[in-house]
Amino acid sequence: MTVGVLAVQGAFAEMEAYWRSQGADIFEIRQLADLGRSMDLLALPGGESTVQGKLLRDLGLFAPLKGRIDGGLPVFAVCAGLILLAEKIEGDSTVWFGSLPVAVRRNAYGRQLGSFRTIGAFDGKPDVPMTFIRAPAITAVSSEAEVLSSFNGEPTAVRWRNISAFTWHPEL
Repeated sequence: MTVGVLAVQGAFAEMEAYWRSQGADIFEIRQLADLGRSMDLLALPGGESTVQGKLLRDLGLFAPLKGRIDGGLPVFAVCAGLILLAEKIEGDSTVWFGSLPVAVRRNAYGRQLGSFRTIGAFDGKPDVPMTFIRAPAITAVSSEAEVLSSFNGEPTAVRWRNISAFTWHPEL
C-alpha cells in the first residue's frame, strides 16, 4: 500500500512513522508535482487546520485533493485533518474540503497543556489508547456516518464512505 501524507504543516512525521510501521510505502505531499504519484490512501495529519488549509490553496493542492477525496480515494484524517474535511466548523464560516458530513468545534478538549491520554473502545475493540492533543470535538454526525469511538458519550472517530477521521491521534 502507498500512502501520501500531507506534509505542509503539522505532525506529518508521526503520521509517516505510523504508516511505515504498518508496512506502507510513504511519500510526502508538499507541492503539486507530488500528486503525480499514485497513492492508495491519503493521510491528513494533526496540526493547525487554518494554516494547512491556507497552504493547500496557496500551493495549488486544494482542488486536486478535493477531487480525489470526493472521487473515492481512501482518507485517514487526524485532528486538523478532521477539521479540513468537516462540512461545518462551529464559530467559523470557513469550509475547507467539506467532504465529511460532520460538524466540529476546534480545541474542544482544551489547550496544549490540557492534552491527555485515555483508554476507550474503537470499532468494537476495547482498551485502545487514545491521545487527545488540542483536539476538536465532533458536535454533529450525519445519520449516514458510522461512529467508531466515543469519549464521555461524544463521538471521537467516524467513518463515512472512503473517509475515516479521528479527533484523537491513533498514530501516537
